Amino acid sequence: MSAFDFCAVFMALVAATGWLNAKFMRLPPSVAMLLVGLLGAVLIQPLARYLPAAHVLTLLRTVNFPDAVVGYMLAFLLFAGAMQVDLQELRRRGLAVLTLATVRVAVSIVLVGSGVHLAANLFGLHLSLAWSIVFGALISPTDPVAVLATLRHREMAGSLKAILQGEALFNDGVGIVVFLAALALARHSGDVTPLQTAGSVLFQAVGGLTLGVAGGGLVVFAMRHIDDYAVEVAMTIALATGVYALGQGLQVSGAIAAATAGLMVGDASVGRVMSETTRRYVQGFWTLIDELLNALLFLLLGLQMIILPFDLRYAGLWVVGAVLVLGARLAAVLPWGAYFRFRHAERGASLILTWGGLRGALSVALALQVPQGPARGLILSLTYALVVFSLVIQGMTFGPLVDRLGRPRLPKAARRAIST
Repeated sequence: MSAFDFCAVFMALVAATGWLNAKFMRLPPSVAMLLVGLLGAVLIQPLARYLPAAHVLTLLRTVNFPDAVVGYMLAFLLFAGAMQVDLQELRRRGLAVLTLATVRVAVSIVLVGSGVHLAANLFGLHLSLAWSIVFGALISPTDPVAVLATLRHREMAGSLKAILQGEALFNDGVGIVVFLAALALARHSGDVTPLQTAGSVLFQAVGGLTLGVAGGGLVVFAMRHIDDYAVEVAMTIALATGVYALGQGLQVSGAIAAATAGLMVGDASVGRVMSETTRRYVQGFWTLIDELLNALLFLLLGLQMIILPFDLRYAGLWVVGAVLVLGARLAAVLPWGAYFRFRHAERGASLILTWGGLRGALSVALALQVPQGPARGLILSLTYALVVFSLVIQGMTFGPLVDRLGRPRLPKAARRAIST
C-alpha cells in the first residue's frame, strides 16, 4: 500500500464517519472521529495476522505522528482556527489570555508534575520528579485544535469564548518551550535554569508574534490593492505556511506566528479589505481545511492506540492524573472566573473555563518525543489516557454545561415579567 493509497483509505474513513455521524450519531465531529479511530484500533489488533489488517498496522507504525502534527498540520489548523476568533473581543480580554497562557501553564506544570510524582510512588510506579515535570509540561497547555473545534459551533458568552480560544492559540508555544527545557533537564543533556527557560519563552513568543504581525500585515496590505479571490486565497496559504516555516527556521514560535497571522486575516475578512466574493471564498476555503484536517487528525489520534502502551495496570494513576490536571486548572482559572462572575455576571465562569481546557493531539505528539527509557511507557500511557478522557468526556459534556450555565442571566424584573 503506497502513501497515496494510505491517504485514500483515510479520507474514505473520514467521509464515511462524517456521514454516519451527521445522519445517526450526532456527536461532536472530533469525538466521533476519535471514537471511530479507537474502535478501529481495537478491531485491527486481533486481525493483524490477516493481510489487509497487517498492511494497515505496518503503515500506522511507520507514521511519524509528531511530524504529522507539528510539522505539517499545525500551521494550517492554527491559521484556520485563528480566523474564527473575534480579534476585538480578544484584545479586550488580552490580560486574561496572557496570564492564562503563561502563569497558568507554569502553575499547572508544577502542581501536576509534583502530584503525579507522589501518586506514582504511592502506586509503586517509579517516575522521578524530573520526568514527572516533563509530563506536567506536555499535558498542561490546552490543545488549540481540540479547543477551537469544540467552540466552533458553540454559542456562549463572548468574553469566555475569546479567552478559551486565545489561551489555546498562544499557550502551546509556551508549553513546547518549557517541555523541551524540562526534557533536557531530565536527560541531563544541558544546564537549564528557570531564568533561561523564561527568557527562551519570552524570545520565542515575542519573535513569533512579531513575525505573524509582519507577515499578516504585509498580506492584508497587498490584498487591499486587488480583487481576485483565487490569488487572495493563494496568498493566505502562502502566509500560513510561510510564517510557520520561517518561525521554525528563525528559532521563534511558528505556532504563535501562524495564529497571529490568522487573527489578522480573519479580522480583515470582516472589514473592507476583501470584496464579498473574496471573503466567501477565503472563509469557505479555510473552514473546509479546518474541518478536514481536524477530522483526519482525530481519526489518526484514535488509531494511535495500536502503537501506544495502554497498560491497565496504570488505571489508578490515570484517574489521579485526570483529577490533578482538572484541579490544577481550576486553581489557576479561579481568580479570572470569579472576576467574570461578579464583574460581568457570567454564571459558572470558573467551571466553564476549567472544563473547556481540553487536551489533544499536541500532548500526544510531545509525549512521543520522550526518549526510550523506563519513564517513556508510563508517560505515553498516562498522556494518551488523559487526552482520551479530555476529548470524550469533557468534549461531549462541554456543550450541555455551557447551555446550562453559559446563558446570560436576565435581570429580576425581566424574569418576573416572563413568569407572569
